[in-house]
Amino acid sequence: MITYTLTKLNLFLAFERKESGSPERSRSVSAASASHDRGDGYFAAADVTRQLRSPLALVSKCVDFRISCVLHNSQSSDTEMDNSGKEKEAAALMAEAEKKLKSSQSFFGALFGGSSKLEEACDLYVRAANMYKMAKNWCAAGNAFSQAARLHLQMQSKHDAATNFIDAGNAFKKADPQEAINCLNRAIEIYTDMGRFTIAAKHHITIAEIYETELVDIDKAIAHYEQAADYYKGEESTSSANKCLLKVATYAAQLEQYPKAIEIYEQVGTHAMDSTLLKYSAKDHFFKAALCHFCVDMLNAKLAVQKYEEMFPAFSDSRECKLLKKLLDAYEEQNVDAYTDSVKEYDTISRLDQWLTTMLLRIKKTIQDDESDLR
Repeated sequence: MITYTLTKLNLFLAFERKESGSPERSRSVSAASASHDRGDGYFAAADVTRQLRSPLALVSKCVDFRISCVLHNSQSSDTEMDNSGKEKEAAALMAEAEKKLKSSQSFFGALFGGSSKLEEACDLYVRAANMYKMAKNWCAAGNAFSQAARLHLQMQSKHDAATNFIDAGNAFKKADPQEAINCLNRAIEIYTDMGRFTIAAKHHITIAEIYETELVDIDKAIAHYEQAADYYKGEESTSSANKCLLKVATYAAQLEQYPKAIEIYEQVGTHAMDSTLLKYSAKDHFFKAALCHFCVDMLNAKLAVQKYEEMFPAFSDSRECKLLKKLLDAYEEQNVDAYTDSVKEYDTISRLDQWLTTMLLRIKKTIQDDESDLR
């Protein structure tokens, strides 16, 4: 099609060159020159030039557009054909793997090199899975990796099995989140059985993130973050454990599970204040713990602030502690305006995130409710 379009353009250009020497064209140019001699030549000549050139420019633009469209369609078609070819190749590899598997299960196959045929079948399944990945057929890729993982388990190759289950989970994440979780759980079982708890914790976090973003099941996300934290603690990875626990505390507070959130924030804050590198973050954890106390009861919040000042004297001079004291005063006075002004003043320097905004609004609502009760 491109060749045909270019041929038409060449014919037009040849015709245009021929026409440029024709008597009619010469007369038009002569007329323009004569017009120029009369004083109005510039506009007439320009008009004639536009008449002579505009068809060529128009055809040139049309041809450029036509070529770009054809090239784009050709590239899209090539990509589709390429993906289709990869899927066919992957399907052929899957069929070959299944033949190897059946052969290994036969009586004579088991006698003569059954284990080697299983290994060959595993390799074929992995090759097929990678071809499906290239074709962006994520479910088929996940299934192929899962098949390889099961065969590795059959051959007592636990590490390879876990690796393939992780590969399957990563493929399924793009198409079937629940199946991704199933594969990752299988990998976690293998890693915990092998005593690889740090790796198991990492994949618990991955599952928690899938529940957060894809399936929006916060309770299950919390459970997996807690499990990851337990494994990290067992391996003395306190910082990694605390990161998971802070996720738990964030969601626990949002779900109004305040005692759980308070316990975590105080635990992480205490650990931070004893660390030279993490000391600065301790005030944030105590601040959040105090806000959770405030959501439950104002008196609890007041006592908590006093406790945190005694535990961590640097907390007294922090903007967070000063804000808490202003909020407590506003609450005691049932002064919504003073409460709002204090929050605004803090926000001008330290921007409030979504979690802090939610907690502060909940506390503000209790002041407004108390005011309406008094009326």
